[in-house]
Amino acid sequence: MEFNVRRLAADAGTFLSRAVQFTEEKFGQAEKTELDAHLETLLSRAESTKHWTEKIMKQTEVLLQPNPNVRVEEFLYEMLDKKVPMRANNHELLGECMIDSGHEFGPGTAHGSALIKCGETEKLLGSAEKELIQSSAINFLTPFRNFIEGDFKTILKERKLLQNKRLDLDAAKNRLKKARVADARSAAETELRIAQSEFDRQAEITRLLLEGISSTHAHHLRCLNDFVDAQAAYYAQCYRYMVNLQKQLGRLAHFYISGHLFVIFIQNAIFPSTFSNNNQQAGSTRKARVLYDYDAASSSELSLLADEVITVSSVPGMDTDWLMGQRGNQKGKVPFTYLELLN
Repeated sequence: MEFNVRRLAADAGTFLSRAVQFTEEKFGQAEKTELDAHLETLLSRAESTKHWTEKIMKQTEVLLQPNPNVRVEEFLYEMLDKKVPMRANNHELLGECMIDSGHEFGPGTAHGSALIKCGETEKLLGSAEKELIQSSAINFLTPFRNFIEGDFKTILKERKLLQNKRLDLDAAKNRLKKARVADARSAAETELRIAQSEFDRQAEITRLLLEGISSTHAHHLRCLNDFVDAQAAYYAQCYRYMVNLQKQLGRLAHFYISGHLFVIFIQNAIFPSTFSNNNQQAGSTRKARVLYDYDAASSSELSLLADEVITVSSVPGMDTDWLMGQRGNQKGKVPFTYLELLN
């Protein structure tokens, strides 16, 4: 108990001595030991590294999750050490909406089929975006955050100790200057030697930590490369998805036009009195290759298998998005957007 009281008294005395030294320095009433230029440069570089690391982290988080409310929610889950619930992103929500509308309009229609294909691609884009966010969080944001919350906090702690040791050193110098009695000067000189030794040791510890910033920069460079690689892979994947979608929609547009022309062609052959005499010799059926599997939605439709060849024809009064398909003895309506008309 007595030891603890003496220690508390000593700590209070040290704190008071530092406070007096700091105040006198502020008013220009006491000398201040300056850190060497190299150490000051290292301290400045560490502060700059911390400043830009935090800014880059913040802007990266905004890039990956533009919604501030979601960012706050994810932060709270992280603080509570709980797993963030999975939620559909904007691409996936749009994809679901397109797919639902496509099914309502009818997957056999050009419009419905196009909506479904766009929706499926949007969901693929959403999945790719989630992979980018996960990869960036692990390989880029986490190392940056570890520096701020780990290495830099250690630097701050040691820099604070260095500041205290510097105040102790300068306070010891001032006491030596003010000492007049021989015994007091001897005690002050001993105190100064101890303070100088502790300051030098703490300066060396701080310097070694600060020089480690070079390793931090090298590590952050590797993380930056990982982030760029993840972005490159993401955008390349998105480009492939969109090019494939363009091709599919292009085929749909082609088949929509050619299908309608073929319907007119068939109708012209079946009902020659309705059209000009120049088209009366045209045939009434045509071969078509199936592009995609299709499951019949009713008994009036014909199920299709990709790559099979069937015979198609027009039926008066039938929706122009459909043709009558025949495979052997099986017969039923088929969506022309699933077909490639053969010569």
